Amino acid sequence: MKVREMVWWWWIYIAVAVQASIKGEDYVTYDGRSLIINGQRKLLFSGSIHYPRSTPQMWSSLIGKAKEGGVDVIQTYVFWNLHEPQPGQYDFSGRYDLVKFIKEIQAQGLYVCLRIGPFIESEWTYGGFPFWLHDVPGIVYRTDNEPFKFYMQNFTTKIVNLMKSEGLYASQGGPIILSQIENEYQNVEAAFHEKGPIYVKWAAKMGVELETGVPWVMCKQTDAPDPVINTCNGMRCGETFGGPNSPNKPSMWTENWTSFYQVYGGEPYIRSAEDIAFHVALFIAKKGSYINYYMYHGGTNFGRTTSAYVITSYYDQAPLDEYGLLRQPKWGHLKELHIMIKNCSTPLLQGVQSNFSIGPLQQAYVFKEGTGACVAFLVNNDATKNVTVQFQNNSFELLPKSIGILPDCQNMVFNTAKVSTKPNKRITTLTKMFNEVDMWKEFKEDIPNFLDTSLRSNSLLEHMNTTQDKSDYLWYTFSFQPNSTCPQPVLHVESLGHVVHAYINTIFIEAGHGSHDTKGFSMDIPITLIDGINNVSILSVMVGLPDSGAFLESRYAGLTKVTIQCSESYIYDFTNYTWGYQIGLEGEKLQVFKEQSLEEVEWSEIDDSTNKSLTWYKTTFDAPIGDEPIALNMSSMQKGAVWVNEQSIGRYWVSFLTSKGNPSQTLYHVPRSFLNPTGNLLVVLEELNGDPLQISLNTISLVNVNSPFSYHHLPQ
Repeated sequence: MKVREMVWWWWIYIAVAVQASIKGEDYVTYDGRSLIINGQRKLLFSGSIHYPRSTPQMWSSLIGKAKEGGVDVIQTYVFWNLHEPQPGQYDFSGRYDLVKFIKEIQAQGLYVCLRIGPFIESEWTYGGFPFWLHDVPGIVYRTDNEPFKFYMQNFTTKIVNLMKSEGLYASQGGPIILSQIENEYQNVEAAFHEKGPIYVKWAAKMGVELETGVPWVMCKQTDAPDPVINTCNGMRCGETFGGPNSPNKPSMWTENWTSFYQVYGGEPYIRSAEDIAFHVALFIAKKGSYINYYMYHGGTNFGRTTSAYVITSYYDQAPLDEYGLLRQPKWGHLKELHIMIKNCSTPLLQGVQSNFSIGPLQQAYVFKEGTGACVAFLVNNDATKNVTVQFQNNSFELLPKSIGILPDCQNMVFNTAKVSTKPNKRITTLTKMFNEVDMWKEFKEDIPNFLDTSLRSNSLLEHMNTTQDKSDYLWYTFSFQPNSTCPQPVLHVESLGHVVHAYINTIFIEAGHGSHDTKGFSMDIPITLIDGINNVSILSVMVGLPDSGAFLESRYAGLTKVTIQCSESYIYDFTNYTWGYQIGLEGEKLQVFKEQSLEEVEWSEIDDSTNKSLTWYKTTFDAPIGDEPIALNMSSMQKGAVWVNEQSIGRYWVSFLTSKGNPSQTLYHVPRSFLNPTGNLLVVLEELNGDPLQISLNTISLVNVNSPFSYHHLPQ
């Protein structure tokens, strides 16, 4: 970057800060040590809570618990596909009410980090991009491409202007102290060759010129141009972060992963409170001054919002679980750490740091202030044993893989591996079984044949481009008459989609699927053909769109090859053949999950046939008494989706077992704000052969381990 351009950017930045100062409003700057708010350096703990992954009725409680846990900042992405579902048409209502969410944070006295992106990844379908972006002529995402830059700048400007109009930036007296542009772009930058660095500079300049009056950050972006701050994401940034790319920028950690997202077929990732605390303390010992927990509350991926193969429950192992309940000892142990660190914040931010060895795998980090204040972090990197170290003529015993904190350099009052908070566990209480046949009605999907379709092609169409993300489902159909004997036919299907259901002459034959780590799969299915014309109907199913990687606009999903083998020497290849297509299911088009649409189809009593694939079920229920969180236990079902009072609870996929033989998820959160006291409509779409008579409604509460007393706290 040219010196003249750097100076120009700094003048813009300083002018905004000075103007805010003259007005007597909050303003935010930074130096090489920390963010500076109203002239004071700040050591900040932050927690990610995503507004659409919970409900407005939950926001106050979630933010309050984060504050009680010692969090100073709430960090959230902005979800482009929710807010601009069609070009120029915006939605900021209900769970999408970003302004209301930020004002609730402000009301509770916390700051906000607004990660506009607008690419967010976040295990969110299509990385947060609205799918209509895919059809913009000549577009290439996230590079020096004029069509993409136009729409990215347009949305970013829309969000910034919305925040300004509500007075929400700190430069206006609001709570927003940081903004983020782009997201982990360095992961894909090399794929765009010389256009990658050009795009980085453009994105940074575009953000700064919007004059928010607060700093901008780019995470995992070592080439973030001044004055944008490069930050770290990961579990161990105290060990992995190379530091700011300028001595005038603070060391910031925008994603400290408290667990990890979970996919269908995958076990949950359990990260201990001790491990999180160790790496937080280490980052601070190395002059870190901003740490965000991703996630502090993960929440629920309602509707069709998850990315490929990601389960409905998001970061359930965070300090606040999916339902907003305290995950102990994680929440309590981190709270104690936050209290300890904040009590030492002055020497940590103002003092001179030194570090030196106190053993073969032990290190001391010491902060001394001119007033005599002293803080020490004694680090034991040996994960196998206790170690006694000497520090300032005193002996201190350090637990394995731990950091002892001495707020006065004399007394160790906190050790990251010593947890005093009692653990708890979550329990479910059955409140209703849907086990009576007369409770339910069913509606079976008709299996379309080639003659039922109006969309035709002489090749296999790509799934996502064909459905335009209006549905997970795309029917591929064709008809043919064998021109020779075919005694033992085998249907061969190859797909880059997620799931395939195969039907011959409207009879279900078999289903197959890939996995999060296997991008394609194939099926070889023995079939029976009739004399004359045979109809083949193959349902391709997506379980979320991809959310990351370069050239997202060019990804392929759906069927790639279809053959019927009659013998080793004779194969019918239908890959380039006349195909008929149907987008979505009939029940989706009729919106049978809505009260006013129930009469659009003929519902019948549940039958006892073995062919239950692609069946819709409906029933009603009353809300459980109390305010405990509620979940549907779907363990008797296989794969599909659930709606309660027209609100999509999300996809379920119970039949996809982990390597240990367990479903990845059986409980599906139903927020109480979705419910009426009585007469709630439950609609279930089952793709395979699940049993709705074993679905149950449960309340969720907590119990201390080794304690008979249960408790819960989720005010509505």
